[in-house]
Parts: sequence; structure tokens; C-alpha cells
Amino acid sequence: MGALLKLIRWIFEKFAAAAAMVSLALLACALWLFLKDSVDFDQWRQDVMNVLNGKRTEVKAALDDVHKRMDRISAEITAERERAKLADSAIEKLKDLESTWDRVIGNPEQQKANAAQLEKMTELRMGLKEKIVQLQREFTRVTWERDGLEIALGKLDVQLAEAKEKESRVLHYLERTWEYPIGRGVMTLPVRWWVYIFLGLYFVGPTVGKFSLYSVVAPVISRGRPVRLVDQMETLPEVGESRVAVDLPLAPGERLWVKEKFLQASDEGVERRTRYLLDWRIPFTCFATGLIELIELKNVAGSGGERRVTLSNQGDPHSELAVITLPRGASLVLRPSFLVGAVTGDGARLKIRRRWQLLRWQAWVTLQFRFFEFQGPCALVVAGTRGVRAERLVDRPGDAVPARRTNQDATMGFTPNLDYRPVRAETFWSYYRGMNPLFDDLFSGRGIFLCQQVSAAGDANKSRRFWSSIWGGLMKVFGL
Repeated sequence: MGALLKLIRWIFEKFAAAAAMVSLALLACALWLFLKDSVDFDQWRQDVMNVLNGKRTEVKAALDDVHKRMDRISAEITAERERAKLADSAIEKLKDLESTWDRVIGNPEQQKANAAQLEKMTELRMGLKEKIVQLQREFTRVTWERDGLEIALGKLDVQLAEAKEKESRVLHYLERTWEYPIGRGVMTLPVRWWVYIFLGLYFVGPTVGKFSLYSVVAPVISRGRPVRLVDQMETLPEVGESRVAVDLPLAPGERLWVKEKFLQASDEGVERRTRYLLDWRIPFTCFATGLIELIELKNVAGSGGERRVTLSNQGDPHSELAVITLPRGASLVLRPSFLVGAVTGDGARLKIRRRWQLLRWQAWVTLQFRFFEFQGPCALVVAGTRGVRAERLVDRPGDAVPARRTNQDATMGFTPNLDYRPVRAETFWSYYRGMNPLFDDLFSGRGIFLCQQVSAAGDANKSRRFWSSIWGGLMKVFGL
């Protein structure tokens, strides 16, 4: 029952949105036509009625003339038929007067005169017959002309009635809009046809597009060569357990850069100052991911021992933090948008290596051209919804190479020695309903990848909306 109600609600929202968009488009076009016109509506209507009345008078006069011609032709046909009857009667009488005796002995001269008269009457009869046929053809053509004029007169009467009843300017301009031609060349069509095309694309286009992406494009992308940024790693990162709050120790000389909203408490004696950007070499990345106006906490060397800092998300109770320790020789590819803070040694800077993948056609399709590799020694603090999970790919019996897939919205980072490639979502229906992206992330090899316990559904849904999807696509292009 719940699924049926959701379907009905989806259909209603779809139709309501389409009706709203079409109505707004028609009103905008009608308003444009109204502003474009420089004549008064009442004067325009009167002019239209005058033109229609003039045309109606012309058609009525032509129709009257046609009726007169029909009457004349009908009278001529009747008269010619009477003449034909008289000719037939004369021919019969002349035939009765024919006699072999008179033609040879009795009265040859009279028989010759009768024969000449019979020939003359026969020719007259043939001429009358042809004339009657011509008059009947002309009568038929005039009948067709009369029918056409009557149809035209009926249309003019309808247009006059509509013009007399047309008192609303809004309806008038909407009707004009409905028939207004838009386009260029062979693509010039009335507005109504563009509306039909739009509605077809609106209702059927997304389904056809998603089905094509899932059935045609995604399998090709999934068969592409995976991304591997390094061949081997000396040491793997150490991922701590995720918690709502983490207690982070700072040894003498160590510095912590952290987003202000995640700083909950710190020991007295820790020096504080503002760091405007996490790394000045990637200013746009820092602005896009919120790594600006950070708080720098430093345990000054010689201050007498370790200091502790407590971090927690003050605005989101569902966000949990995890500390990732990168020893020397270890590194982690991480999306900076998940980064909360970073710890480095005395005087050391945070090493961030940008790895571009511009020449891979997979990158052009998935819109991910850049990866950020954080190199040790350092410690990273990351935040994930309902926690951060570290998936360790290790050898298992029966698997030549360990591999595991995860929801693309949940992926946070991975060790660069793993093979990474997008693979098609397992079911079309989950992708079609927006529950899963078109691609999942597949990792294979021996290493670690990080993901959120729960993908941020709200953010994922927003990212699939029009403007948010554009911003999300730009973020992904630059690996953020």
C-alpha cells in the first residue's frame, strides 16, 4: 500500500510540475506577444470583424453568382433536351417516309430531299447531345464551386462568432501563443508542437536516458582499465575507531589544524592562532571544501609534556570522527571534503600530492580527473555520517585478488596501491529511483579503503538535483 501511495504521489508531482512549467512558458510567451503588439485589443477585434465581414460579403456574392449560373445552366440543359426531343421526332418521321418504290420509279426527287433532311437532322441531334454533355459537366463544376463557397462561408461565420465572443485578452493571447510559430527553417513549428515535444521528453526522456546509460554506457566504462596511483606501499595507514568525539594527543612541537566547528576543548598552554588556508598551493580546493579559517593549535616544544585536544562535530550529532595515522612511507588518497583536521610534526608541512588523470576516458565519463594523496608522516582526522569504516582487503581462500565494492556516495578515500575503477550499480531499479548512483566504486588489491557507515542521503539527493548536481560534478572533477 505504501509503495502504491508513493507511486501515485510521484505521478501527481510529475504531472503537476509539467503543468506548471508549460503554463509558465505559455504565459511568458503570451505576455511577450502582448507587449510586442502596439494596437488596442478592442480596435484589433473590430478590425478583424470588419475583415471577416468583408470576406463574408465577397463569398456570399460569389455564392449568389454561382446559384445564378446554376439556374442558367439548368435552364439551358432543359431547353436543349426539348430541342433534342423535337429532332428525334423529325428523324422518326423522315425514316417513316422512306420508300424503295418512290426512290426508284415513283418520286425520286422527293426521296432525295427527305434523305438530305434526315442527314441534317441527325447531325443536329449529335450536336445537341454533345452540348448537353458539356452543360452537365459545367453544372457539376459549378456545383463543386458552390460547395467550396458554402464551406468557406461556414468557416467565416464560425470565425465571426468567435470574434464577437472574444472579450478576454488573456484568452486571446493564449490562443495566439498556442499557434505562434517558433524555430528556424524546417524546424519552424507552432508552439503547441514544441509543448508536445517537451512533454514527451519530460515524461519519457529521463527513463530512456537512464536506461541507455545503465545498459550501454555503464558496461563499457566498467570494463575500462582501473586507476592505480602507486605500485607498492611500504606501510599501510593506521585507522582508529570512529567516535562522536575523539581525544587527540599533541606531542611537544606538533601542530593541529582543525575546522573551528569541530574544536570542542583543549588543554591550557596550547598556542592558538588562525590559519586562513590549509595549503596555499591549493586555494580553490580549500575554499570549495571548507578548509579555510582553520584554528592552528601548537604544543610548543619545551612546554613540559603532552597536551590533549577534544574534537567533535558541534552541529551534527550523526557525524563521527576517526583518526588516521600515516607513518613515514604511508599515504592515503582522500577527498578533502571529509577532512576535519591534520596533525604534523614540528616545522613540518602537510604533504599533499595532486594526481591528475586527464588522459583516461574513464575520468571524462565519471568526471573525476584529480586525486589528492596525503603523505606521511602525519595524522588526519576525518568525519563520516554515523561513523567511518575501514575496509581492509586481504588475501582470502579462493580469491586470486581480493576485491570489494561500495556505494560511491559513501567512499571517502583509499590507499593509492589499490586498483580503483567504477562499476555499474547492481540493479537498475535502485539507480532509476535515485537510491544508488550509476556507478559503485570497486577496489581490488591489498590495501585499505575508507567509507562512511551511512552515505549522506540528504546530500546525495541534493547533489542529483539540477544546480546541486552541477556543483557536485565540479567538485568531483577536481577530486574534492
